[in-house]
Amino acid sequence: MITSSPQRIEALTSAGGWGTDTLHGLLASHAINRPTHLAVKDQPNRESLTGDPPLALTWAQLELASEAVAIQLQQLGISAEDRLIIQLPNVVELLVAYYAVSKIGAILSPVPVQYGSHELQLLAGALDPAAVITMERFRDTDLAGAARLALPATRVLTFGSDLQLENRNPEQRHETRCDDANRVISICWTSGTTGTPKGVPRSHNMWLATARSSIAAGNYSGNDVLLNPFPLVNMAALGGFLFPAALLGSSIVLHHPLDPPLFLQQMQDEKITFTIAPPALLNQLAKSPELWNRFDFSALRCVGSGSAPLAPWMIDTFSREFGKEVVNFYGSNEGISLFSTPETAPEPEVRAAMFPRPAAGATLATRVADPDSGQEITATGDRGELLIAGATVFDGYLNHDNHDVFNAEGFFHTGDLVEICGKDGNYYRIVGRCKDIINRGGMKISPAELDLALEQNPGLLEAAVCAYPDDRLGEKICACLVLPAGVDAPTLESIQTYLLDQGFAKFKLPERIEILDQLPRNPLGKVQRFVLQDIVSTRLEN
Repeated sequence: MITSSPQRIEALTSAGGWGTDTLHGLLASHAINRPTHLAVKDQPNRESLTGDPPLALTWAQLELASEAVAIQLQQLGISAEDRLIIQLPNVVELLVAYYAVSKIGAILSPVPVQYGSHELQLLAGALDPAAVITMERFRDTDLAGAARLALPATRVLTFGSDLQLENRNPEQRHETRCDDANRVISICWTSGTTGTPKGVPRSHNMWLATARSSIAAGNYSGNDVLLNPFPLVNMAALGGFLFPAALLGSSIVLHHPLDPPLFLQQMQDEKITFTIAPPALLNQLAKSPELWNRFDFSALRCVGSGSAPLAPWMIDTFSREFGKEVVNFYGSNEGISLFSTPETAPEPEVRAAMFPRPAAGATLATRVADPDSGQEITATGDRGELLIAGATVFDGYLNHDNHDVFNAEGFFHTGDLVEICGKDGNYYRIVGRCKDIINRGGMKISPAELDLALEQNPGLLEAAVCAYPDDRLGEKICACLVLPAGVDAPTLESIQTYLLDQGFAKFKLPERIEILDQLPRNPLGKVQRFVLQDIVSTRLEN
């Protein structure tokens, strides 16, 4: 499956944005050049999660294991172009599967282990998968059994029974080689924060272009030991860990699901040099120097974060108190790839919220346009939708006419609202989603800026705002709050006063608060604002 036109392939190849590397080709090179170097390692508590002891594979061992699985998949009738749903936690077998599927030219569609029958049926309807690849259990969930119930007409292949990491015939090789870097290797899914998930086909070249951007932002090297706490199902983990490690021959240590004490222990014990962590965890560490000092993080070079606005005070604390820099990552499955680093944004206030405007080139080109008219916006201080094009960007959603996905010049409509900022208009500040914007009587409000301010309130554990309907103004703002144990709920007036003291305009103030046990988040940790709206609407009705 190749989604890119010959013209696009030719243009990006000539410009140096795309090349000939494939995931399995890079693996073969590392198996020869650094055979004994660690490629991937499970977290130490794997047995409590899956019932299996933790595994660790060198690059040579990863080559052999992926070859074994590639052979077995072909023996089971899987061939090039077949689409495969894979539902696994972050375990060694998941990486093996990526490389094995790459070898035979099939297409892997990874899904979170949290997905149930509804989601599996929805995605299978779009994919028409040849099989589901999974394992028997994760924690108390019967993954294989649930997949069989959800998709009775689809084969379910499990590691440990149908698929083994050992090749019983070392002389046997998989039958075909699929070495075109323009072939689709994965179909990931949008986060679904605005509705039904959409499939995002991406080729080797698209992923590797993203990986090169991540490498540049995080200053990765082949000697890095990378700790990955995000599910290997989309941009954060694939673009931030799997494909960069494949390019460089770095080591990946796996972690899943997020368990902060274990995560910190792994950072120390595995001598992690780079990781990406959710903002909430970094905020907790910055507020608790005694917790940081319990561990030896001397190997850590820097840490990345993203998916939500960062707090300047957190970045400053990490630099000044801990001697570690924070890189701000902003990406999407479709191909957004923006980074704010200590070099490009030395000031914490800038790095927390702004991203240098990329120079137009093969990797990424950007524009800002009025969301309604589509007219380009160039003035500093103005806001509009971010548009992108280039080597990292996909060609369009699966089974979608895509007529409204790209503009006439081929730029992708990200749906992200940005402000052109900086002295010379050379930065973007993400202010929210175009569709997330709250319209209060004609005054448009970005919920993201309120989220960030409320999260800094020491009396709150988590906070996010959403809209609720109002007959007069159309929409008003509700603040959804999670409280620390033993803390009394704040009054609406105290929340309003706190925001006023932060300099917020009165029209941006919440006019309702709701106390929740936790905020609804997707598997990447992003707040699902549409779920918040449903919760608030239900409470209003009752």
